[in-house]
Amino acid sequence: MKEQLQHRLKELEAEFASGQQVLAELETKKANIQQTLLRIEGAIQVLTEELAKAESENHVVPEAAAVDLEAGVTPNS
Repeated sequence: MKEQLQHRLKELEAEFASGQQVLAELETKKANIQQTLLRIEGAIQVLTEELAKAESENHVVPEAAAVDLEAGVTPNS
């Protein structure tokens, strides 16, 4: 009976150690994914701001273009 208990104890200790290792690996992966998501989020923010800036610049009509538009001249003509 004692041998069976010792054997089972060793199995459980090995299983516990294995579980701890898997958990540590998952925590490392989680940290890496969080950093990747932060970088992606930052890139999204920069691109969104740049697109908004470009769009606002496109809505501002330069003075020379305003004169052309008043004269009926379009940029593609």
